This record gives sequence, structure tokens and C-alpha cells, in this order.
Amino acid sequence: MTASVDVSALTAPVDRAAASAFSAQLRREGRLSGRAVPIVLFAIIGVAFLLIALLFFGVVGSALFTGDMGSGPAPLLVVVLLIVVGSLVTGAVVRGFGGAAERRYRLDRFARANGMTWHPGFDDPALPGMIFSLGHDRETHDIVRAENPRFVEVGNYRYETGSGKNKQTHRWGYVAVRLDTPLPHIVLDAVGNNGLFGGSNLPVTFGRDQRLSLEGDFDQHFALYCPEGYERDALYLFTPDVMARFIDSAAALDVEIVDDWLFLYSRRDLSTLDPATWRWLLTTVAAIDDKLAQWARWRDERLPSTPTAGAVASGIPGATTGAAPLLSPPPAGVAAPGRRLKRGFPLVTVIVGVAAVGWWVLTLAFGR
Repeated sequence: MTASVDVSALTAPVDRAAASAFSAQLRREGRLSGRAVPIVLFAIIGVAFLLIALLFFGVVGSALFTGDMGSGPAPLLVVVLLIVVGSLVTGAVVRGFGGAAERRYRLDRFARANGMTWHPGFDDPALPGMIFSLGHDRETHDIVRAENPRFVEVGNYRYETGSGKNKQTHRWGYVAVRLDTPLPHIVLDAVGNNGLFGGSNLPVTFGRDQRLSLEGDFDQHFALYCPEGYERDALYLFTPDVMARFIDSAAALDVEIVDDWLFLYSRRDLSTLDPATWRWLLTTVAAIDDKLAQWARWRDERLPSTPTAGAVASGIPGATTGAAPLLSPPPAGVAAPGRRLKRGFPLVTVIVGVAAVGWWVLTLAFGR
């Protein structure tokens, strides 16, 4: 991915026949459900016409029963109105499915024009980011991927929590960047997208004892969380020049570094037909990628080192015995304490819980 991007496929006129043929090809290849769309489409159209038929026979039957068929054009006007409404509903449904086919076609052509690939999406994506382990019925859609110079994936994601009347759908857009080496679990909670009273936009809360304040005005843009004991490592990774890149390019996005991935999160779709969104995203990724090379040199000193093979073979004194053997650098990886941040409790949950307990105590004390 580069900052220079060809967005013409997102806005250029589309041949609807070609878009429909592309969707049909996806179904034949098993990349898109071949039955779900037609079944839903015909079901909605069938229900619409069934309602029209019921209302038609209801109006006519009522007129026959009352013997008022010749009293005026009212029954006929009602029937015509119902048919018009039903036709409009059916047309809207057909256009909606046609729009989905055009969207798929545009995104695929956009990806191809920029050396990337597009995929309709996956169920239960195997990604380690915080949003991908929550809820149920998890799925990604409109995945755009680049393989070089590093793996980058832009997609939309949703999952559900609760059931029945309490069911809620959560929607996210994300960018996933593959890193050169595993790093400690670090989260940058963007201040600019927080909710009312400064509540975090993230679906997960982290313990406040893991909050690390950085120099300059970085804290005005992000709240940084790192595992206890990894403060010095976070300062190594987030040097002033790296902090400046995140402030300039990604201040509107939440950031998570986990294992060998970097995630950028938004509460809106990021894989869209909007050219401005793609220019912004690819510019952001290019700006961050320019600083990732220095992260590749990080090593966790908590991991055990081993004697160097050259020292052992050469018989250098102290290579295998003695107080100061020659040791290789620590291997790539993160020690167990740095792999995951500790979860906390949302402030709102604590307040509600305290209020509920207080109300219960007052009810017991004064309800007798």
C-alpha cells in the first residue's frame, strides 16, 4: 500500500451486467452465498405481493358484502394505490441488491487497480485484536488486502452481543498491519473519539495502573496503556518521531499492538466507496510504516539468552563456563507478562453497581 492510490473504480460508471456477472462468479467459486440473496429477494417480493392481494380481495369483498360496488371509484383507487406502493417496495429491494453487486464490483476493481485483492469476507476471523474475541456471530466483510511491502488488511467487522430483545450489533472498521516481530501489548486509546464525559470508545477497559504518560502533547491525543514493567520498552518504541507520526496521521483512530500485529480501529466502516477515506487510510498506513523498521530491532530482555554457537565452537574461555559467557541477543518474542494487558472495569459499570447496592441497602433499612 502506498499513499498514491487510483480511486477511479470507486466512482466511475458501472456496467450492471458486468457487476451481476461478477457476483454470479463469486457464488460459483463459493466466495459468496449463492442462495441467500435470491431467497431473501424473492421472499420480500412475495410478501409484498401477498399483502397487495390480501388488501385487494379485502376491499372487493367488503364492497360485495355491502352491495356498494357502484358507489364510486374509492375501492379502485385503494387497489391502485396499494399496487403502486407494492411496486415501489419491490423496486427498492431489487435496487438494494443491485447496489450490493455494484459495491462488490467497484471494490474488486479498485483493489486490482492498486495491486491489492478484495474478498467478500470471513466468519470468525483469526485475528488477535481486542474486538475480534467479543460477542458472537462475528464476521468481516469487504476485505481489501496488500501483500507488499508488508501485509496490510482493511475491512469492516461486526459482532453481536445479547439475544432476543437485548441483542445488539456492534460495527467496526479496522486496518490490520503485520509487523516484523512480536511486540508487547500496547493500546493507544484516541482521546478525540471518546464519548460523553470522556468515556472510552473502546469495547474493552484496561487497568489504570497500566496507563503510561508520555512527553509532549501526546497525552492530549492518546491514552497509552502498556503492561506493568514494560514502560521502558514502550518509551523505546514510541520515540518522539513515532509519536509525531501517530498524532499527525492516526489521531482519529484507536490503536492496538498485539503479538506481531498493529490494528487501527474506527466505529464506522473503513472499507468503503469513499475515495477520501481510502486516501486518508493509505496515507496513514504509509506514514506509520515508515517508522516500523526501528520496531523490528526491539527484543524482550526478559527472554533467556543462549551462548553463541561461534563462542562454543571456538573454545573461547567463558563461552560455556565461567562468569561471563558470550550470549546471543534474546530471541524474537515477548515474555508472558507483556503479552496481554490486564482488563479493568468500566467506570459506568462501577457507578451503576454501587448505586444498585446502595438502593438495596436503603430498601432493607427503611422498608420494614
